[in-house]
Amino acid sequence: MSLRAPLLALLLLLTAPAMAAIGDPAEQLRDPAQEERARAIGRELRCMVCQNQSIEDSDADLARDLRRIVREQVAAGRSDSEVMRFLHDRYGDFVLLRPPFKLATALLWGAPVVALGGGLLLILAMRRRAAATAPPEALSAAEQARLEARLKDRPSA
Repeated sequence: MSLRAPLLALLLLLTAPAMAAIGDPAEQLRDPAQEERARAIGRELRCMVCQNQSIEDSDADLARDLRRIVREQVAAGRSDSEVMRFLHDRYGDFVLLRPPFKLATALLWGAPVVALGGGLLLILAMRRRAAATAPPEALSAAEQARLEARLKDRPSA
């Protein structure tokens, strides 16, 4: 059996959402250069429903609306920065997949570091607790014999 067929099927399954997201030809711009610009801009914008995908990768209704707005702006002759500014002014820093670092977005940038540090601290605490509550190891036969010999030789009080 060939490995090629299952890999092709897996590839099609993984790319289906992205193809469906912009698969409607009515959404695409007629000029290939403008369409490519619109897609590049869309890859920089966060789907506010999915939150972990760009609007180009999402099939949510809001992402579809944002793609339409981007394409309208590009077709109107606006520059990439003007389109990004338009959407940023309308939706704030959260619409950007890479928001600017400032005091208001420090939580967005710092959350992964805080989560990783918290996870590491939790693992260390669990290991310490497990080590502190672990039963002591049993004495070997030789150690047990030495202990008994010393207890016998000890002067009684």
